[in-house]
Amino acid sequence: MMHHSPIKRRPTRQIMVGNVAIGGNAPISVQSMTNTNTCNIDATVAQIQRCVEAGADLMRVSTPTMESVAAFAQIKKQVNVPLIADIHFDYKIALAAAEAGADCLRINPGNIGNDQKVREVVSCACHHNIPIRIGVNAGSLEKDLQKKYGEPTGQAMLESALRHIDILEKLNFQDYKISVKASNVFLTLDAYRLISAEVDCPLHLGVTEAGVYRTGTVKSAIALGGLLLDGIGDTMRISLASPPEEEIKIGFDILKSLNIRSNGVNFIACPSCSRQEFDVIKVMNELESRLEDIREPLDLSVIGCKVNGPGEAKEATIGVVGASPNSLVYKMGQKSHLIDTTNLVDEIEKMVRQKAKELADKRASEIVRVAQ
Repeated sequence: MMHHSPIKRRPTRQIMVGNVAIGGNAPISVQSMTNTNTCNIDATVAQIQRCVEAGADLMRVSTPTMESVAAFAQIKKQVNVPLIADIHFDYKIALAAAEAGADCLRINPGNIGNDQKVREVVSCACHHNIPIRIGVNAGSLEKDLQKKYGEPTGQAMLESALRHIDILEKLNFQDYKISVKASNVFLTLDAYRLISAEVDCPLHLGVTEAGVYRTGTVKSAIALGGLLLDGIGDTMRISLASPPEEEIKIGFDILKSLNIRSNGVNFIACPSCSRQEFDVIKVMNELESRLEDIREPLDLSVIGCKVNGPGEAKEATIGVVGASPNSLVYKMGQKSHLIDTTNLVDEIEKMVRQKAKELADKRASEIVRVAQ
């Protein structure tokens, strides 16, 4: 039962990255970036597929050399998710990436040289009808801004972003989105709040170099959660020193926790205490890994005893209240039947898969009905 999110999103104009809309009233998209060697086509394609299985809407691939652009063209043919080419400094690579089928270029117009080079990249993006992402990073601000502000500040990042925007706007190019990332939570919040008050283009959220899995997740959840609660953000990337599919999962977990988007099973479980009638933690870990492939949104509540169990179960799509020898199952808020507590994982998995299939079939028949 998806609860409605009370968040009021800031209006932004919409751009298209491939077939994915970013901004306006489009869903907030979740993206990640490959960390394989782009020239290793098979490894890169396999990694992109794992991210797509986890729910990725977009993927970014680094193209630092002409050789990697040739590989990018091959990768593009083998995947069906929009691909963003990541380019720094070299305008010729940007032109080649656009020709190779990139759905978006991540390039900062201020860093690719003289006006003529910028003009060529912009007219090439126009010709191929692809947007540009301007990515401002606290760690790589222009020298004069570093000098002027003494250290990276939200204001310094805003000024950098506005410079890049200005270059594009002067060339009559409006098909862009922006990120202003820092590795510090406060700086990230400050920069995005400042820029969102100044511009109406879509914003790409992220805490850059957030860190290793656990600490990076916490940092990203706080910074991005704060911005999303303000209605700021149209697409997001969680930057972790972890496999990119983990970034996608965390991104969706953040959106799920704010009722902004659903993606698969929303697990509700008690932290477990000595009242528990079965090993809640073991059961939940097992279920989480078994049910990862499910994309239909549903709430699964598994509570170890009958103190909070029934209350939570009534709110969930499927709820289980622990007892011995048999646990009680609720479906859509109603008491349903008893299941063998020693065999919970298999029983619950079966029920969730059945329910997910029902939901998928229902959705498919609704799509058919609308089409008719």
